[in-house]
Amino acid sequence: MTKDEWDVLNGECIACGDGLRQSGHYPGGNALQPAHTATTVRVRNGKASVIDGPFAETKEQLAGFYLLDARDLNETIQLAGKIPPARLGSIEIRPIRELVP
Repeated sequence: MTKDEWDVLNGECIACGDGLRQSGHYPGGNALQPAHTATTVRVRNGKASVIDGPFAETKEQLAGFYLLDARDLNETIQLAGKIPPARLGSIEIRPIRELVP
């Protein structure tokens, strides 16, 4: 995708979000930084393991996301380790990506 195509797509995303907000269908959410910025946390037998990057290259979609307010990545990892699904799957941590109109 060219920069111009990317900019058009971002503009469409912003307009879509604005329309959904105005109609009351968008209580909150954010675009995410690319997968390479991710940190993945797994908890097994009460012990957390942390890896840089996404859990897997996949076409699966996220079921949802927790928006956490934390001082830094370390605090975010601590918080993510307390999310119940971390015991069964994994929690991927990504910084928020700002969309510039």
